[in-house]
Amino acid sequence: MRDIDPKVEEAIETLNIKDGPTRRRLLKGTGLFSATAAASALLTACGSSSAKSGSGGSTVGDFPSTPKWKFWFVNHVYTNPFFVPTQYGFADAAALLNLEKPNWGGSASTSAVPEMVSYFNTAVSAKADGIATSVISATGFTTPIANAMSAGIPVVSYNSDGTYVNDKPVIGTNRLAYVGQSLFLSGQQMGQKILSLLPGGGPIVIFIATPGTGNIQPRYDGAASVLNPTGKFQLAEIATGAATSGELAAEKAYLEAHKTVKGAFAVDAGSTSFLPQALAATGLKIPAGGFDVLTPTIDGIKSGALNFSIDQSPYLQGFLPVLYLYMFKLSGGLVHPPNTDTGLTFVTSSNIGPYTQMTRFEGSGTAQKLVPRSGPIQEQQATTST
Repeated sequence: MRDIDPKVEEAIETLNIKDGPTRRRLLKGTGLFSATAAASALLTACGSSSAKSGSGGSTVGDFPSTPKWKFWFVNHVYTNPFFVPTQYGFADAAALLNLEKPNWGGSASTSAVPEMVSYFNTAVSAKADGIATSVISATGFTTPIANAMSAGIPVVSYNSDGTYVNDKPVIGTNRLAYVGQSLFLSGQQMGQKILSLLPGGGPIVIFIATPGTGNIQPRYDGAASVLNPTGKFQLAEIATGAATSGELAAEKAYLEAHKTVKGAFAVDAGSTSFLPQALAATGLKIPAGGFDVLTPTIDGIKSGALNFSIDQSPYLQGFLPVLYLYMFKLSGGLVHPPNTDTGLTFVTSSNIGPYTQMTRFEGSGTAQKLVPRSGPIQEQQATTST
């Protein structure tokens, strides 16, 4: 057996270099000017960065070394494609902070509050280091969140934060902060958009996956608060179901039976994404739009089947809760997370370019990459009240 330079052995052991091209080249010197020189350079270059890796009593940036905190995310439809970028967001934030990837669960596809609460309570029993949860009921999460906070587990909400009564938010929990849109106000913005598309009014349909739930009912109510006072519109609120498998059939059935409808809209990702197909199947060419940026929705805007959709930054709804929980834990509660408006962007044919890229920021791709853009930057519309 041939001798291995001690410096090479030190580099392999210290930097924990697994079997692969780097290890083999160091052992053989293949493709390198000198294996010994390369090992020395690696140790020198990585010495400071390894001291920032958060392991073995070192530091992460200017932060002290922290435990591998494990956060949990509770969701109302955790298999829904809308939340794919949310999962990328919390995974990316955890990687940046040298944490384990958060747990993900709740209600698979039916927005069942008891299923969500059961998963939430499992997180509490497991002594989760922090919990992020969507709050689709004004009362269903009051006790679970209070119990977690009393047990010293910080909780933030994302995507939905209770509900609205007479356009006023009813939070119903003592969570630390909310990350997401103001849902009622985003519905009002959609109502204004519908007014601009149909100034003469008429019968319109607004599809909604699960009427009454706190994450999307406020959007319908917000739109209705704008349209009904005009006296020009006749609104139909039509349920499509929480499971995406049934939404297209529900939309086609309604549109087939109501060919005189003047506009078709939706307040959730799934219902919006099926609108282009439903309209094409029934031969209707009318103003249409909704929420979120699933691939069929982007394709619908490109083709002209949809006039608009509203982006609410689902990636941030995963990324920021991890950052906020981390900073709360790191500071012993001194850095209190802020309520954060993830904003509202109307996606139309005029600004659709970046949305056609395959990126994890909107869930259409998996690659972590720079997304090119050009042209002037427009300010995102706020959805929080002042």
